Amino acid sequence: MKKFVERILGRPERKGGKEDQAGSGQVEPFIPAGRRLYCIGDIHGRLDLLEELQEMIRVDAESFEGEKTVIYLGDFIDRGAQSKQVLDLLLEQALEGFDAVHLLGNHEQTMLDFLEQPQAAGAWLGFGGQVTLMSYGVGLGRVQMARQLVLLRDELEAKLPQSHLEFLRSCRLTHTEGSYCFVHAGIRPGLELEQQVPDDLLWIRDEFVRSRRNHGAIVVHGHSITEEVEWQPNRIGIDTGAYYSGMLTALVLEGAGQRLLQTGRDSA
Repeated sequence: MKKFVERILGRPERKGGKEDQAGSGQVEPFIPAGRRLYCIGDIHGRLDLLEELQEMIRVDAESFEGEKTVIYLGDFIDRGAQSKQVLDLLLEQALEGFDAVHLLGNHEQTMLDFLEQPQAAGAWLGFGGQVTLMSYGVGLGRVQMARQLVLLRDELEAKLPQSHLEFLRSCRLTHTEGSYCFVHAGIRPGLELEQQVPDDLLWIRDEFVRSRRNHGAIVVHGHSITEEVEWQPNRIGIDTGAYYSGMLTALVLEGAGQRLLQTGRDSA
């Protein structure tokens, strides 16, 4: 329980394998010819914004004749009011003609933890889990004591579609393509990509976003909210706080090009 709370409130950062310092040179942006990627940041239960952004992507890609992939960076659930409906859309209304990659976010992992060990992961209810339970019709009239947490878990298990559970368990931790690495939270500076551990990929924050090290790939991530997209030589952060700002961001990558599609902003 202590470790779980530390992660939510800002857990102490582990040291990387090497002293953090700026790496030599920069990774040049590159996606293989004939491919276009649309990478969507943290959705957090905002079905309305996801529907809007996916329509923008569909229109944007109409004239593109190559292979198209949508990468979702995780945190589909919590905070916004329609977590269940977001998962329904991802499962049942995929963009036609697009491949899809779904990455696991720390909020999805914490929901899975709650299903396995409700007493240990009960803090989930305090940082977005309550509204997720409500989206599934799970009652919250009970006092959140240890025994009641088990009852809430049991009710969620009864109302959670099997397809949703299988989807959450199938989400990946990373995706790499061209000169990019896609991950929910970030990576541990100084460790090779194949040495990264799930806890960092889902939860890391300060040590990653402050690093100017050459990671060997341009890391595209969500998790750490900023008012505008963060463009750094070694990373691109695209969590623009959609659940409260109304701005859900998609990073569009093609060849060496990088551009944005965003809800709540006039496209010019």
